[in-house]
Amino acid sequence: MQVILLERVAKLGQMGEVVDVKPGYARNYLLPQQKAMTASKANIAAFEERKAQLEANNLETKKEAESLSEKLDGQQFIVIRAASDAGALYGSVTTRDAADAATEAGFTVDRKQVVLSAPIKYLGLHDVHVVLHPEVEATIQLNVARSNEEAELQASGKSIQELAAEEEAAADFEVSQLFDDLGSAASDDEEETASE
Repeated sequence: MQVILLERVAKLGQMGEVVDVKPGYARNYLLPQQKAMTASKANIAAFEERKAQLEANNLETKKEAESLSEKLDGQQFIVIRAASDAGALYGSVTTRDAADAATEAGFTVDRKQVVLSAPIKYLGLHDVHVVLHPEVEATIQLNVARSNEEAELQASGKSIQELAAEEEAAADFEVSQLFDDLGSAASDDEEETASE
């Protein structure tokens, strides 16, 4: 099925191009989202009449997206989730969670604009792409943690595994100190009994 693109569509083409797509893709996505219209002679003529207006609208929305991208790019948002001691989340962080975190911080981001390459299933820092316009992207960072204190530690560069290892090493040191103290107390007792 041939359609005329009314805006740039990733991996398909630029505004004004006539492209071949599968009928289901056109009926279910491109046409309802008003990203394209069928390529009949009447529609091609109508597009040529509206082309200047569509290009002006596209340029205006692109400028708005670029200004938002400058503010949003590189921002870090904290997402609090329950997780195991090993750092595996009970569930996952979704596009909705990322959009909600950005919206709470004062940015206007829709979950449809958030692109996750894979579901986030572990604690830590994760880079996430936000497509603000077909030609404008921003990258945000999600700090997935069990608490705000843990998020601050992760932001400073420590991972959950490093923190757990440090806590375990500190506990082992305390136990060894305790046994050293007990051992020296026992040897003091033995010396006292030997001298009597």
